[in-house]
Amino acid sequence: MQPAGVDILLLLFRILCGYLFIMLGWGKIQHPFNWLGPGSAFPGFFQMLAAVSEFCGGIALILGFLTRIAAFGIGCTMLVAAYVSKFTYGLPLVSLKDCMAYYVNLLLLLVALLLMIAGPGRFSVDRLLFGVRLKASEI
Repeated sequence: MQPAGVDILLLLFRILCGYLFIMLGWGKIQHPFNWLGPGSAFPGFFQMLAAVSEFCGGIALILGFLTRIAAFGIGCTMLVAAYVSKFTYGLPLVSLKDCMAYYVNLLLLLVALLLMIAGPGRFSVDRLLFGVRLKASEI
């Protein structure tokens, strides 16, 4: 158990990040198998996984429903996005000249990792459905 303030911050964090992922995934979910355009190196199936993980994962984060699974999908997507940005396109971590950089992908990867580790908090559908899991040391 953690203080209610931590759970309120997790709720606000989930809502903001979930909304962000919904917005990032909206254009992709419209054309899930070809949102990267023709000639993409990524097969349609993987494009669909990214679109679903961002859009549906964002909804799941807001609700706090299957949060760790949603965060895992988002984390995988952001890991690939950061890798491709760095090693395929050669983007810098931060660019002061323009906005083409991969720091955003890394920050969103950390968001996903935080939610995978911390979980959704007490104000979530996960808590309603699955209750409180006790650690082995608390039993």
